[in-house]
Amino acid sequence: MSIAESDDSQEPLEKKVHLPKTSESEALKRIRHTASHIMAMAVQKLFPKAQVTIGPWIENGFYYDFDSPEPFTEKDLKAIQKEMAKIIKRKLPVIREEVSREEAQQRIEKIGESYKLEILEGLQEPITLYHLGDQWWDLCAGPHVENTSEIDPNAIELESVAGAYWRGDETKAQLQRIYGTAWETPEQLAEYKRRKEEALRRDHRRLGKELGLFIFSDLVGPGLPLWTPKGTLLRSTLEDFLKQEQIKRGYLGVTTPHIGRVDLFKTSGHWQKYKEDMFPMMAEDTEAQEKEQGFVLKPMNCPFHIQIYKSELRSYRELPMRLAEFGTVYRYEQSGELGGLTRVRGFTVDDSHLFVTPEQLEDEFIKVVDLILSVFRSLQLKNFKARLSFRDPNSDKYIGSDDVWDKSEAAIRRAVETLGMNYFEGIGEAAFYGPKLDFIFQDALDREWQLGTVQVDYNLPERFDLEYVAEDGSRQRPVMIHRAPFGSLERLVGILIEEYAGDFPLWLAPVQFRLLPVSQDFLPFAQEIALKLRSVGVRAEADASNERLGKLIRNAEKDKIPVMAVVGAKEVESNCLNIRTRAQGELGAIPVEDVMTRMQQAISNYSNF
Repeated sequence: MSIAESDDSQEPLEKKVHLPKTSESEALKRIRHTASHIMAMAVQKLFPKAQVTIGPWIENGFYYDFDSPEPFTEKDLKAIQKEMAKIIKRKLPVIREEVSREEAQQRIEKIGESYKLEILEGLQEPITLYHLGDQWWDLCAGPHVENTSEIDPNAIELESVAGAYWRGDETKAQLQRIYGTAWETPEQLAEYKRRKEEALRRDHRRLGKELGLFIFSDLVGPGLPLWTPKGTLLRSTLEDFLKQEQIKRGYLGVTTPHIGRVDLFKTSGHWQKYKEDMFPMMAEDTEAQEKEQGFVLKPMNCPFHIQIYKSELRSYRELPMRLAEFGTVYRYEQSGELGGLTRVRGFTVDDSHLFVTPEQLEDEFIKVVDLILSVFRSLQLKNFKARLSFRDPNSDKYIGSDDVWDKSEAAIRRAVETLGMNYFEGIGEAAFYGPKLDFIFQDALDREWQLGTVQVDYNLPERFDLEYVAEDGSRQRPVMIHRAPFGSLERLVGILIEEYAGDFPLWLAPVQFRLLPVSQDFLPFAQEIALKLRSVGVRAEADASNERLGKLIRNAEKDKIPVMAVVGAKEVESNCLNIRTRAQGELGAIPVEDVMTRMQQAISNYSNF
């Protein structure tokens, strides 16, 4: 028997139209900023009681926040967009005007816009207004186009309405935020809409539920995923894969608690620099609370690994020491910033901290990068770039001396140049204790995600007074390398679900092989073969649902099973399996022993059947 062809295979997305971000295009910046003003003018014409607040450009469009007595509906968005087209066709000049603070205040009071008065208080001179002809104006620094006719009304779309608090403060007025997008051409808008639809099809929150990988529970709390048996298999497969790679490279596994004393994080600097992102302290009583004596859920694993290193006086012969842990950490992300698996409050970091001599630093850094690149190859992640994340010298969020930072940044730059890697610098993207090399992955929809990271750290060894005995008997300070190839398991799984559209490579799939008996008469044989496959490490199952063959096949396709086999009289008689894979389609009858061997080889080589 054969398995019908399916149209559910994943074809690579064609990227015909380049969609730059606003920050990458001065033309788009002007278009989108002006479009936000045109939208606000249209809103106030149709809804005279609506007050405007702020309306900036964002990377894929723009928004404006309104205080309106009536909620905006989808029907209202269509009417607003239609009014915007009328405004654009009037070819209104966009005029910049500088005014004194007093003049601006008088004009705002005259039109009764209370939010503008509050905005004005925070502005530095010169105060600039932008006018759309003589019809409408707002406080703004620009930039804008010179005339509304420069904007194509067919390249604009209002997308949604959402709630937003004034100044992001939950104690202040609730506003209505209208999101829109604007492009240079209708073709760009069409491509943007296509990608949005594709993003919905690939959305890991939807696919994760359909594939039975994870859930969220209101009783447990937002940002705290619960992993099902299939999802746990997926996580475990990723963990086991990285653990095996680490063992080959001399890493030592450790396990640390989920909580620790506040004093630990005061020493590391997390309490001073990261307190707002940590869960509140647990104290025994009011006095302990006032003295900041208590425990906190850990936001980082590094202070714990440092304690393991420091538990004994180390010799240079023990270095480099590579401590590794899949450690779950907790960060108090704001509820509005949570999003599926990619932004959560409890997540597992594939963390490792390497303690090295200064002479070993560059070589160990290169070895870590080699590990990360091998991980990406196995995950079939090819479209990424390297970012040197350095400190912003004008910021006070960092710890340590200028000399230490200069030394750390130079070490990272030397390493990537030795490797011949293409990179760009991200000023202000460093961790508070040291610079880092981040790997920025671009997915099938051209969205960017940070995955692997490597950080050079001279500061924490200093703060914790770490030492080792050098060859000459002197006490020396080690250097730390912080490293996480995945970044976090939760974010990685979310990204992989969307990158693969739920169609995982064979080695990662929670269920790798499904047998489909044409009737219950052949179920025992199918179950026997599934047991044999499981005995050699293949995640196999037999479908016992007693559905018609067509339904069994459709269910296997819907569940995105990489390899499936129909079992009927011919297969039982010949001890063969009629194989079809999602990667290659119909393969025909193959002896059971050959199927087992090929499955084992494909899984161990991270390849297809």
